[in-house]
Amino acid sequence: MLRARIGHRQYGEEMDITVRQAQRSDIPELGRVLGLAFADDPIISWLLPDDASRIRRAATMFATLARHDRIDHGGIDVAIDDSGAMVGAAIWVPPGYSGDRSNLRALPGLIRAFGTRLLAAGKLGEKMAAAHPHDQPHWYLAFIGTLPTTRGKGYGEALLKARLDLCDAERIPAYLESSKPGNIPYYERFGFEVTDELDVTGGGPLMWKMWREPRT
Repeated sequence: MLRARIGHRQYGEEMDITVRQAQRSDIPELGRVLGLAFADDPIISWLLPDDASRIRRAATMFATLARHDRIDHGGIDVAIDDSGAMVGAAIWVPPGYSGDRSNLRALPGLIRAFGTRLLAAGKLGEKMAAAHPHDQPHWYLAFIGTLPTTRGKGYGEALLKARLDLCDAERIPAYLESSKPGNIPYYERFGFEVTDELDVTGGGPLMWKMWREPRT
């Protein structure tokens, strides 16, 4: 089981960040944290254009995906601060995993999340799946986010490092799609490289495919 305590210096003070695998009891809080983290994300904003309900609907989406698709496969990590509060989360898909059988169970929650935008969300997911690399087993970082009030304090870095260290130890690549061009240099610091530009919205916001070979 993945679990790490990572030291981080912030404003001259040392702080410990705990990263561990999520449990089912974490799902409601995980949904809330990622809903807040993705409130300004271009793709989420395109899918959920109503500002008043976006955070709530996004939280429902993240909790639904975690509950019915990812939690039992060891691919969800959470970052915990010194007070024991969850401040960030990363949802990874393990090598070779297909969640097709979980789609029906997740459907009621996804209907609550997307409402009339469910068809648009489905088409977006199909385009992402079609563009996904399938020629080499890899860990896929589907979502990563931290609370807006904690950004710049090392929690995102700790979440990435904990799983990427595992990738390096097992000699497995990693893949993600960046939905913000400003985040590309951040991911490049960890060894990801842009491989393609991806339009999954039909002329709306773009995504950038990024691949990372394991480091020695």
